[in-house]
Amino acid sequence: MLKLLRMLRPYRLIVFFVLLFVFLQSLSDLYLPTLLSDIVDNGVVKGDNPYIWKIGGFMLFIALAGGLCSIGASYLSAKSSGGFGRDLRSRVFAHVEKYSLHEFDKIGTASLITRTTNDITQVQQVLMMMMRVMVAAPMMCFGGIIMALYKDAHLSLIIIVIVPILALVILTVVSRGVPLFKVMQVKIDKLNLVLRENLTGIRVIRSFNRTKHEQARFNDANLDLTNTAIKVNRIMASLMPIMMLVLNFASLFIVWFGGLRIDHGHMAVGDLMAFIQYAWQIMFALIFASMMFVMIPRASASASRINEVLNMVPDINDPAGRAAQRADARGELAFNNVSFHYPGAEMPALSNISFTAGRGEVTAIIGGTGSGKSTLINLIPRFYDVTDGSITVGGVDIREMTQEELRAGIGLVPQKAVLFTGTIAENIRFGKDDASDEDIRHAAVVAQAYDFVSEMKDGFESPIAQGGTNVSGGQKQRLSIARALVRKPSIYLFDDSFSALDFKTDAKLRAALRSETTDATVLIVAQRVSTVMDADRIIVLDDGQVSAIGTHRELLQSSTVYREIVTSQLSEEEIA
Repeated sequence: MLKLLRMLRPYRLIVFFVLLFVFLQSLSDLYLPTLLSDIVDNGVVKGDNPYIWKIGGFMLFIALAGGLCSIGASYLSAKSSGGFGRDLRSRVFAHVEKYSLHEFDKIGTASLITRTTNDITQVQQVLMMMMRVMVAAPMMCFGGIIMALYKDAHLSLIIIVIVPILALVILTVVSRGVPLFKVMQVKIDKLNLVLRENLTGIRVIRSFNRTKHEQARFNDANLDLTNTAIKVNRIMASLMPIMMLVLNFASLFIVWFGGLRIDHGHMAVGDLMAFIQYAWQIMFALIFASMMFVMIPRASASASRINEVLNMVPDINDPAGRAAQRADARGELAFNNVSFHYPGAEMPALSNISFTAGRGEVTAIIGGTGSGKSTLINLIPRFYDVTDGSITVGGVDIREMTQEELRAGIGLVPQKAVLFTGTIAENIRFGKDDASDEDIRHAAVVAQAYDFVSEMKDGFESPIAQGGTNVSGGQKQRLSIARALVRKPSIYLFDDSFSALDFKTDAKLRAALRSETTDATVLIVAQRVSTVMDADRIIVLDDGQVSAIGTHRELLQSSTVYREIVTSQLSEEEIA
């Protein structure tokens, strides 16, 4: 928690004024009972109306000044805590953007969302309360005790006895509630995970009639969180009635013993009235402190989770001493005895992969499911780093480039086509911010997307829904390809990017790509033989290893694995 509070430095002047206003408000609250005592003892008892009006007007002025200070403190505390929350969310988001896929897998997307929203909100709310209470509560408590002792030292013994009792009650309740707050945040993660899976997988859920199963799964996670929340709130809710019971008994004893002291002439009526108000101020200061003790454990648990995100060092980092810049990553792409293990996996996903893909060439990668095709593609933009060996572009190890300069020269079309909320033009321009309308149109033509885009009501300004749900799978793939084309990179990576296209569109697209990528290195991962058979080089992967490399005709003669793939897809006449 304290580590996160360092981010308040830009707001230290605002925080100073918050503390100053709270201090002045507390002074006004402590001064008012003394003025009331003076009115009663010197004005009401003696019948001195001018004195009553004089001190009453001064009380009104003090109350008004305290009210203005309270308003100022509330406004400034909300402003500084809101700015703190904004800055912290930005910092967490920027840090998460540096994560490799390994860190995403480790924490989980659902948990990252919860930590960036719910957890930061918890810390922000407690911070706003702390700026008000951390000055007011101690000052009201100790100031009230001093003023009570000044009014009547003997009667103050009641307060001295009551305060430790209240402190013990607070400590007991909070010690039972702290562990449950940490558990609650984990269960919020679980609920968020189930909800996210339900929303993103709604088509699959409905198609398999698993709605009731998912409803039960959500209800279980929801009920688990609810039961924990009820348990912790029941514990914390017991704090207030216990404290109020103690406070009322304290007031009863004060009035009783105070009345006896007035009867014996040891105390004035006004002093007793002031003493009662000071006693209540002390007790309410402790109540405010107890509220902080209720909120701080949950915020502390949230702060620990936020710090876990910020303290996690990405596996993949830029080389030291190099500034990010746009690199001309032209030249041949080479894998040199590359091996790769997923974190925690017993067996390697790739073993001793070596090949070279030159400029102006199309290199295709084919193999069975789980053979490592997508893993190989993910190593090139450094989504993961190789375990052994090296990948070079133009003879330079990609680990010696900054991630920005490496990826600036890559146009990736992922296996799962991803579109963003916005227009079609904005989605294509995602590949290049300054792309002109003509660049966008040309990319769409090459990607075989122009025809269906032009048929839409608003053309390239037609909206794309969240996740691209208002276009078909094939249309999403073509728009993803257009997004890569408009970038004009030196390396194209197509990760099974033609699977949703019909054979005719597939053939037209590959023919158009040939003329468009004459000066670039092209890698195509595909399941279809028809997609890869015209490639300059075909790499056959089998169980994470290179089984064979060659052209279509060469591999038909030399590779059993490739021949089995071909015969499973093409007839004898097509093979011939």
